[in-house]
Amino acid sequence: MSPPVMPESDIISPYSLPNPHRVLGVAGLFVVFLLLGLASYRVSENYGVENMRQAASHQLDILGAAIDSEVTRHASVPSAVELNPDVVTLLRAPSEEADIRQAEANRFLQKLNDHLGGPAIFVLDLSGRVVASSDWIFSDNLLGSDLSYMPFFRDAVRGTPARHYAVDHIRHEPGYYFALPIRDESREWAIIGVAVVKSGIREVERRWLAQEAPALIVDRNDVVLLASPPEWRYATLGRQPTAVLERLGRQQFAGQALGAISLDIDLAGADEGRVVRLPKHLRDDVAPAQGARPYLAMARNLPGTAWRIVVFSDLRAVGVQAATHAALSVAALGCLLLGVLYARQRRRLARGREEARAMLELANQELERKVEARTVDLSEAVSGLQREVQERQRAEQTLRAAQNELVQAAKLAVLGQMATGITHELSQPLGAIRTLSANAAEFMRRGEAATAERNLAIVEQLTEQMGNIIGPLKTFARKSPAVSSAVDIGQAVDSALFLFESRLKKDAVIVERHFTPGATTAWCDRNRLQQVLVNLVGNALDAMHDEPVRRLSFSSEASSTGKIALSVVDSGHGFSEEAVAHLFEPFFTTKQPGEGLGLGLTISRDILRDFGGDLMAGPAPGGGARFVVLLPPLSSGSA
Repeated sequence: MSPPVMPESDIISPYSLPNPHRVLGVAGLFVVFLLLGLASYRVSENYGVENMRQAASHQLDILGAAIDSEVTRHASVPSAVELNPDVVTLLRAPSEEADIRQAEANRFLQKLNDHLGGPAIFVLDLSGRVVASSDWIFSDNLLGSDLSYMPFFRDAVRGTPARHYAVDHIRHEPGYYFALPIRDESREWAIIGVAVVKSGIREVERRWLAQEAPALIVDRNDVVLLASPPEWRYATLGRQPTAVLERLGRQQFAGQALGAISLDIDLAGADEGRVVRLPKHLRDDVAPAQGARPYLAMARNLPGTAWRIVVFSDLRAVGVQAATHAALSVAALGCLLLGVLYARQRRRLARGREEARAMLELANQELERKVEARTVDLSEAVSGLQREVQERQRAEQTLRAAQNELVQAAKLAVLGQMATGITHELSQPLGAIRTLSANAAEFMRRGEAATAERNLAIVEQLTEQMGNIIGPLKTFARKSPAVSSAVDIGQAVDSALFLFESRLKKDAVIVERHFTPGATTAWCDRNRLQQVLVNLVGNALDAMHDEPVRRLSFSSEASSTGKIALSVVDSGHGFSEEAVAHLFEPFFTTKQPGEGLGLGLTISRDILRDFGGDLMAGPAPGGGARFVVLLPPLSSGSA
């Protein structure tokens, strides 16, 4: 029997709406789509701007920390210059002795400058003339220059420590100057000169020019000191009087013309983020032919420098993302409406298929029972496998936790073994420092400055001894990756020997260098190589202390593996065969109890291996000890 047929008069189309209602429905849908798109755009735009604000704030934190570390790392140097007797004697000396005193002060400043690695250090008299300088050996030195017009000099001679950005008129190199008044104790602490250090900003410039988005460093006078793009350097945020700009150019920028470009950017409220558009005359410097794009300007004051960092983040990507989200929202709503219409149509068509589906239901039920039986078996197998996987994961977690506990227990055990030795090593220097500092204070009260100076020198030696005790412990507890660069081996050896200069003279040690500075260059970390050399030199001096002839020799050659072999040979008592076998084991030492922890050589070898080197030891020909420092050649890093 055929199924009943529905009369054609009873069939209703799902879209059979009257024409006026159909037009209103289409208009209503259009309005809904438009409102949804606008709402999605605004929400996405606000979210994108907030994310960009947070990213810009994080970038400012990183840039601020890097700039502060690079600029202010030499801020304490003028204090060391102020305390030097050669500098004070030069400022006290009459004109007929000035040349002799100047040479002594120049050598001190040069040695201090070589040790610090880069800054220019000089001394001004009360008239603002440079009377001593670390660059005296160069033809374009600062000696005799009149810097009385510099703001930092005027502040310092009034007794106020000063710091300023300026460009010197000799080399026309920008830098950050730290100035400190020099006082004369014999003249009731009257100011007799000014100690100045110029900290270079080359690293800051390199970091700054690497910025992809526009970025500025602005001083308190709204003058742009550094900028990306570089065309904005020495521009001003807003227009300023010509007389003011000329005065600033003479005082701080060695006559450099300022304000040739006015950025015409208002940064009010930029600390929390402000949307700005660059003026038309600046757009080609950033992105030619891109139009007036919006930027999010974020500003941050750099503490201690009177500088302001400004970063401009391009908001075009935020707009594109917001438009994309709006389009996706409209598309999603359209898909939802189409899905609803499709479901309604499907339900209408399903009514005609119910009878056919009923006939297939019995067959489907039988098939489902069979599938269900198979599924139960498979589910049980899967459940069993999951339980095994979970048990294995728990076992691995338990093993990993046990391993971590064993590592931590071993580390705590080592630190516990070291605690008694460290306490003993530090207690004696601390007691001596307490006694010597009290005596120095009493001698200074009596006016015996020379005796107080000797006591303070001993305190300095004891403090260095304590640092040498704590340093290996810190290195043992926490290791950091080495950063390799081109290092002059001769200069590294000289820097290490400089720290032992007084001890070398006192013990009458003969130092032999079988190479010259600049002859051999390795690819390694400079500071860590010096740390290794300081440890080897200190051990050599200890080993030679009771020897009648004390000789310390340095030489370098190419090893069979292609690395640079730096040999350190002493004339001490040498090693026994048993000592050589255990020399690089932690806490093994050939010194008397209480004189060392036995970590120096172990840590030194780990330091060298961090950047591809190594440390070997053995007896020296003719007696004594010979250590060989293997270093990667320059070609391995530069390639």
